[in-house]
Amino acid sequence: MKTSQPGVVARVPLTRERVLAGAAEIADGSGIGALTMRSLAHALGAKPMSLYHHVANKDEILDALVDLVFSEVEVPSEAPDGWRAAMEARAHGMRAALARHPWAVGLMETRTTPGAANLRHHNATLGVLRRSGFSLDAAGHAYALMDSYIYGFALQEAGLPVGKPDSDPQVVQAMARSIPADELPYLAEMAMDRALQPDYRFSAEFDVGLAIILDGLAGLLPQHPERLLNNPT
Repeated sequence: MKTSQPGVVARVPLTRERVLAGAAEIADGSGIGALTMRSLAHALGAKPMSLYHHVANKDEILDALVDLVFSEVEVPSEAPDGWRAAMEARAHGMRAALARHPWAVGLMETRTTPGAANLRHHNATLGVLRRSGFSLDAAGHAYALMDSYIYGFALQEAGLPVGKPDSDPQVVQAMARSIPADELPYLAEMAMDRALQPDYRFSAEFDVGLAIILDGLAGLLPQHPERLLNNPT
């Protein structure tokens, strides 16, 4: 009976799933700039050339990582309360996924060979809007506006030094001291009486902005959207 030598750790074989999981771990921990074929191979305890048995190149890895983010967001579907509830659920799901993977904001709409989860998500979102009565142009406007808001908010939220539960009090105090109330009265008022207060959370702004956007998008619907349900074109 063959036994392993003492002190020798068995090498875990590479698979495509393990390669992509390792890539996601690097991106989540150090940012997408830290992800290279060499850094990935090092993290997996493998040689760089061995990765090419499972992925063609870094672009394929990036496509797969973006697809991973889309796969974590529930595919939009008609809700009992209609398109608005479906878009609210999608917005919150996408924002949560981007919080877990902050590197993804700049990549979400850049891939020229999107994966299955990516395509399903886009098709389902447009389907909800079209079946709810949005014209082709209006559905395009709605999608572009919502994604611009969600991605932009996620980017701003990730970078803010204040307005979070873990905000450094010293940073808050330093920012407060940097705003002269006599020269910048309105900015000082906003900072001192709102944004720099201990109980202020920037995250609460998301629902406010989303509601304003959805209210505006409702105005793109025709007066009798039910007439379009069987003739979406």
